[in-house]
Amino acid sequence: MKPQTVRRFINLWPPLLFNSIRATISEDFRQVDVVLKLHWFNRNNVGAHFGGNLFAMTDPWYMLMLMQNLGKDYFVWDKAANIDFISPGRGKVTAKFMLSEEIINVIRNNTASGEKYFPTFDIEILDENKKIIARVHKTLYIKRKK
Repeated sequence: MKPQTVRRFINLWPPLLFNSIRATISEDFRQVDVVLKLHWFNRNNVGAHFGGNLFAMTDPWYMLMLMQNLGKDYFVWDKAANIDFISPGRGKVTAKFMLSEEIINVIRNNTASGEKYFPTFDIEILDENKKIIARVHKTLYIKRKK
């Protein structure tokens, strides 16, 4: 699927659409930039971003990116994630997801004989001043299909 098509569908997906989460996807599916703007309907009772939305803005990206880059010969699933809230987020917040050729090669090497592999990724959510407001640690499950 083309990145523009995936971006259109994913930006219309209700959990992202109704929380004002928007993504742009590079042509090679190796970079995704996500933006979450603060509105009356997606903030918590102290006027900061609702933590669930901060987590949601980081949820599907590495899985989707790896599915596109590894191809149909691989199972790719989210296995675990946790979030560390550093400071309240107000205004526009962003997160960047990047896959290098090196990461893809490491995954292919670790799954070449059919083994399960659990790569981890750390994502920083930044405010408009580039201050870290949250850090998400994700673990994926990857296995080459027989």
